[in-house]
Amino acid sequence: MAEGGECVELKFRIYDGTDIGHSTYASSTTVATLKQKLVAEWPQDKTITPKSVSDVKLIHAGKILENNKTLADSRITVGNLPSGVTTMHVVIQPPVAKKKTDKSKEEMQKQNSCSCTIL
Repeated sequence: MAEGGECVELKFRIYDGTDIGHSTYASSTTVATLKQKLVAEWPQDKTITPKSVSDVKLIHAGKILENNKTLADSRITVGNLPSGVTTMHVVIQPPVAKKKTDKSKEEMQKQNSCSCTIL
């Protein structure tokens, strides 16, 4: 997977502190490719699992990485740490179902409406 160009050693930390996907990647690897690999390698024993690549968000240096950018475009640091491994955080955020959103909007309107009766 580390063909061509500069290489970056990455590991991905999920919500419970477990590290997955530790490997060396080419700086030309896209964020979308990393996400696909993570979804494929996701531990089956976890309670929260991504159903698709769109559920996964990668965070590096406080920034959410964009799917269409490469590691080089995202300015991933190369070997600045003594161990030489860069850790990215993985957040699973499944899309909200439309029905739930509609219900909550209706409920909000009911809660926010007021009525007055003058006798």
